[in-house]
Amino acid sequence: MKKVMIISTSLRNNANSEILAHETERGARDSGHEVEFVTLKDKEINFCRGCLACQKLGKCVIDDDANEITLKMKDADVIVWATPIYYYEMSGQMKTLIDRANSLFATGKNFSETYVITTSADSSKGVIQTVLNGINGWVACFSDLELKGYLEAGGLDNSNDVLGRKDLLEQAYNMGKNI
Repeated sequence: MKKVMIISTSLRNNANSEILAHETERGARDSGHEVEFVTLKDKEINFCRGCLACQKLGKCVIDDDANEITLKMKDADVIVWATPIYYYEMSGQMKTLIDRANSLFATGKNFSETYVITTSADSSKGVIQTVLNGINGWVACFSDLELKGYLEAGGLDNSNDVLGRKDLLEQAYNMGKNI
């Protein structure tokens, strides 16, 4: 059994990326994994100041929700990121959380696998590439971390559109099932 943390970074209600994240959660639970689902909705996560105090303290000096989330990340075996794609990149709140999780470099970490779920209005293949570039930059900072898989879900213009895409719902479920 693995400890799986799923981080939904969309702030939109009925977000397509969050719906897929919940399907991944369902698959992971059905496989017997312990799953914690975290949404960034209603969370206060400020920008990193670049002071690097977290490297000495083991946590950020900014007292907001990022510290609690980062602590949970440290205890996870697997992290699944779910993000809408805005202007061909991960959401700003996802990038901000990644920056704020800088304390993980100093404290050590447990997770060794990461997965990414993206949704976009653009249905072209490869829209996910800049998100993967960003995630791979984060992955490269940890010697034992590996990007194990991703789901690129395009052609989703409005909230809940993914509910009409059984293929994507099944792919998300199977990704969780195979963690």
